[in-house]
Amino acid sequence: MIPSSFPTKEEIARLTATMLLEIDAISFNADDPFTHASGKKAPTYVDCRKLISYPRIRSTLMDFLTVTIMRDAGFEAFDNIAGGETAGIPFAALVAERMALPMTYVRKKPKGYGKNARIEGAMTEDQRVLLVEDLTTDGGSKLSFVDAIRDTGATCTATAVIFYYGIFDGVEKTLSDHGVQLLHLCTWWDVLAVAKETKAYDAKTLSAVEAYLRNPTGWMPGDTI
Repeated sequence: MIPSSFPTKEEIARLTATMLLEIDAISFNADDPFTHASGKKAPTYVDCRKLISYPRIRSTLMDFLTVTIMRDAGFEAFDNIAGGETAGIPFAALVAERMALPMTYVRKKPKGYGKNARIEGAMTEDQRVLLVEDLTTDGGSKLSFVDAIRDTGATCTATAVIFYYGIFDGVEKTLSDHGVQLLHLCTWWDVLAVAKETKAYDAKTLSAVEAYLRNPTGWMPGDTI
């Protein structure tokens, strides 16, 4: 069923952050920071994949994502919903079901045998495709998925994610320059606000997290605001 009436964007951000904290999809650890794919240390970690195991939260967030897509991109803007391998696949399926649209998915690279495809499912030339993912950090992986979609002759002018880091400069401009609109539910700043309000973590940890969010490229263990 297509949702039609939901909270404001600000309330959606607050509720999304609350739900991510409730199921421990968010981890803060200033004493033993996490190592990200880039090799850099950070006191933050988010795991949106956990959402698929919580039906009530999963359903609510997919309603939120669907209404965000329709509010910000249009009610009749897309013909196909594509998930990015692998984390985006379940969320794309759930959004496609709500919007009554075909669903496909995009491989990170050609599978290396058979038709050597990157697109799985039926995607046709001139379809307007929405890319759905779990999150975006700097937007880099989104461009590869978008290009794979465009190689089919389809168009892709938007990507929708549950979580957007919102702390790195130039991400939205990079996507915009590539002709891609970014739609999202919440950012690290929304999570920090809820964590402070609910006292989900001690003051030292929250101070270190805020220091990291203000300077993610230069942050070092021990830094606080």
